[in-house]
Amino acid sequence: MANLWEDLRRQARQIENEVDLKLVSFSKLGTTYSSHKEYESDTAPLLNKASSEHMFDTMAMEISQLLSKLTEINGRMVEYIQNTSSSSPSSALLHTLQRHRDILQDYSHEFQKITTNITAMKDREDLLGSVRRDISSYKNSGLNRRSDLYLKEHDHIRNSERLVDEQINIAIATKENLQSQGRFLTSVTHKMNTFVNRFPVVNSLVQRIHFRRRRDSIIISIVIAICIILLLLYSFH
Repeated sequence: MANLWEDLRRQARQIENEVDLKLVSFSKLGTTYSSHKEYESDTAPLLNKASSEHMFDTMAMEISQLLSKLTEINGRMVEYIQNTSSSSPSSALLHTLQRHRDILQDYSHEFQKITTNITAMKDREDLLGSVRRDISSYKNSGLNRRSDLYLKEHDHIRNSERLVDEQINIAIATKENLQSQGRFLTSVTHKMNTFVNRFPVVNSLVQRIHFRRRRDSIIISIVIAICIILLLLYSFH
């Protein structure tokens, strides 16, 4: 029975040493993970992130398994004390058992604290990373919208310039057409004057026609004036 107790104590000390070493490494992993996250950007290699998370999960599983074994050994030590032949176990055995149970409890609390801190850190960094990605996406979409607006404004300016050019071309063509018509009318007038000067009879006939038109206009004006006067006199009476 004594050999069994010593064997249980030896196994407990061995596992406690392993747990202690792994908890130190696990705590350093949490510090390294935090430092890596502080300087990590959205363009950081995904392999480093996946490797850190895989190492965290692996070490957490190993420590959890060691704590389970240590809990089992502590249980076997309790059974050993309960099955001793003496009616009351010695204080040395109880003291040793209590010390191993305290060590197990301390390691369990330390492991839980480190795991909680790293998990909270991961959740916080994942949230911040999501926010940074959303901000980056919003900025990129804003730049795209501004680029679209600039392109539309550029097209609008080009269309306006094209319309202005068309209006200028129309104005130039109209000016040239009017100048051509003016030259044509000047030429016709010059030819008519030349024709009239060359034929005095025609010139005299044209002047008579103009005189008769003026005379007829005067007569019509006088008649209209007399009619208006008569109407006014009639309306007053």
